[in-house]
Amino acid sequence: MDYETFISAVQESLAVDRERVELAVAATLRTLADRLSRDEARHLVELLPPEIGPLLFHGGTTVDRLDIDAFLERVAEREDVDLATARHDAALVLAVFARAIGPDEFDRLAATLPKDFAPLLPRGPDVGSTAFDTIVTKVAQRADVDREGARRALEVVLTTLAERIAPGEIDDLVARLPIELHPLLKEARERNPGTASHVSLEEFLERVAQREGTSVAEAERHARAVLTTLREAVGDDEFFDVTVQLPFGYGALWVQQ
Repeated sequence: MDYETFISAVQESLAVDRERVELAVAATLRTLADRLSRDEARHLVELLPPEIGPLLFHGGTTVDRLDIDAFLERVAEREDVDLATARHDAALVLAVFARAIGPDEFDRLAATLPKDFAPLLPRGPDVGSTAFDTIVTKVAQRADVDREGARRALEVVLTTLAERIAPGEIDDLVARLPIELHPLLKEARERNPGTASHVSLEEFLERVAQREGTSVAEAERHARAVLTTLREAVGDDEFFDVTVQLPFGYGALWVQQ
């Protein structure tokens, strides 16, 4: 793939002018380069158009192992866009990048990335994640609240859940959920005791109600809406892994509606 083909492929997906396309490509690949050793970068440069190769070299001597949040923050800063746009642009650039270097090479590169990069990658079982706006809309519909109420319910229920499951399961949620939800999950992980906490369903709902300033009955409706939507967003297998250590009775909260 030559340079013009690479840029045209990205431009077709982004549907913006060429200047914006080249900025998105540079921002994404320079940030990817921050994660690469010199040997890794040198190998990839050999597979790319000569105009793109220099983007993969950086002046530092150390490798900066960014997680997805730090990666996207850096892309957003370099591209001068918000995080949602950075995520959208980076995913499309990486899809074309994968085509340029070939599936085997990209799979080898992807294997060096943290699990939470899965939503950005163009192939594999974890491609993509449900958009934040879609999650909020579904919670609002199921809980019969407005969007602001849905956001609040989402924040409270996920935080309360994350304080009670194992840290590794929180990391799995981070890998599968939109970036807008990552900060609250990571903050909850910091307060997590390090193992799954056996809190009864009644205690869980009381905590949600207390945080929301609502009744336990409303808290149950909101928790049901959030957890049912969460199950759809991450898939049954991942959701089972997250919730398997919760005490008996929680399953009533995530029945399909």
